[in-house]
Amino acid sequence: MSVDVTTLPSGLTVVTDSMPHLETASLGVWVGAGSRDELPGEHGISHLLEHMAFKGTKRRSARQIAEEIEAVGGDLNAATSIETTTYYARVLKADVPLALDVLSDILANPAFDAEELSREKNVIVQEIGASEDTPDDIVFDHLQTTAFPNQPVGRSVLGTRASVCSFDADSLRTYLARNYRAPDMVVAATGAVDHQTVVGQVEDMFASFGGPAGPMPQPAKYAGGTFVETRDLEQAHLAFALEGVPQRDPSLFSLQVFTSALGGGMSSRLFQEVREIRGLCYTISAFHMPYSDTGLFGLYSGTDAKDAPELMQVVIDEIARAAATLDEVEIARSKAQMKAGLLMALESSSARAEQIARQIMVHGRVIPTSELTAKIDAVTVESARAAGRALIARSRPAIAALGPGKGLERAAAIVENFARQAA
Repeated sequence: MSVDVTTLPSGLTVVTDSMPHLETASLGVWVGAGSRDELPGEHGISHLLEHMAFKGTKRRSARQIAEEIEAVGGDLNAATSIETTTYYARVLKADVPLALDVLSDILANPAFDAEELSREKNVIVQEIGASEDTPDDIVFDHLQTTAFPNQPVGRSVLGTRASVCSFDADSLRTYLARNYRAPDMVVAATGAVDHQTVVGQVEDMFASFGGPAGPMPQPAKYAGGTFVETRDLEQAHLAFALEGVPQRDPSLFSLQVFTSALGGGMSSRLFQEVREIRGLCYTISAFHMPYSDTGLFGLYSGTDAKDAPELMQVVIDEIARAAATLDEVEIARSKAQMKAGLLMALESSSARAEQIARQIMVHGRVIPTSELTAKIDAVTVESARAAGRALIARSRPAIAALGPGKGLERAAAIVENFARQAA
C-alpha cells in the first residue's frame, strides 16, 4: 500500500492509498462539519443537508444520481455525525472519475428543489419517529444530552420535528456556504486508484470550494446528570457516561485499552461479571468516543427493570475495581484486540479510506500503522489504571434510563451516590 497526500491551493486535501491488488475503489468527501456546528435555529440542518445532496443538482435529477452509480454496479451513501459529514462511493476502478463527478456535483451544485425538500423533511420526521420507537437507540441521544446539556454537541443529529420542518432552501444554502470550505474538506480514495490522476480530477471538479476555513464550533462543556423516563417496555435500557478525553490527548490510547479491558468483548470484566456470573443481561459493552475538545466514555446494557439497580451497582464497582486492579494479562489481551482491529481494517478499502481521511482531519497527516501499533504497545498496566482513575475523578457521571418500574430510579440513585463519593 502506498499513501500519498496533496493539499491543493484552495486548502482541500487529497489523500490516496493505492492497493494494486484490488479491482475496486472506495472514495469519499469528508467535511469537518456536523451537528455541533449548527447555530441556534439550525438543529438538524446538517443531517437534512446530507439527505438533500442526493435529491437533485443543476445537472442531475435525484433519480439520475442513483441510476448513474448503480448502472456501473457502484454504491453511493452518506453519514452525518457530531463533528463530520461524509459522502462516499465504492465503484470499479474504471468508474472512479464518474464517482468523483457525482460526489462533486451533489456538493457543489445542489438544487434544493422545493418539492424534494418537502418530501425529504417528511422522511426525516419519519426517521425521528423510528428512532423514538427504538429504546436502545434513543437512550444514547438522551445520554448525550444529559452529558452535554444546552449546547450543540449534546443535541441529537436528527433534530426535532419542529426544527426540521422549519428549514427552507435558503437555510440550507447558508449552512452549506458557511461550513463546506476547502480547508475543512478531505477527499480520500483507496484501492485501485492513481494519486496524480485523482488529484487532477479533484482539482478540476471541486474548484468551486474555497477558503478560509469555517468557524470553530462552540466549545463543549461536560456536565453530567440524570435522565429517567418510564416507558411500557419489556426491558430497562441503561446508558452511563463519564467525560472522556479528546482525540489528541496523550492518555487516549491508555483510556482506550482501559475501556476495552472493562467492557470491550466477551472476555471483558463487565461481560464476565454482569452476564456470565450474575446473568443480569444479554449484552453489555463499554465505549469511548473522542471528540476534538472532549470525549465521552460510556457503557450500555438492557436488563429486566427489577435487576437494574444491581446491574448498575456492579458497573460502578467494576469501573472502580478496574482502575485499581487491571493486570498484565488483561492489558495484553486488550492491546491485542485493538491491534487486530486496526490491522484487519487495512484489508477493507472503505475502512482504510475512512481511517486516513479522519487522520488527516484530526492530526493533519496520515499516521503510519507502525506508529499506531507502537502507541498501543506503549500502554502499560499503570498507564491504563491511571487513565481509569482520571476518568472517575474528572467528572460527574451521566445516566440515561428508559423502561418500566421503579428500578430505574434506584439505579439512577446508585449513580448519583457514586458521583458524591468520587467528589
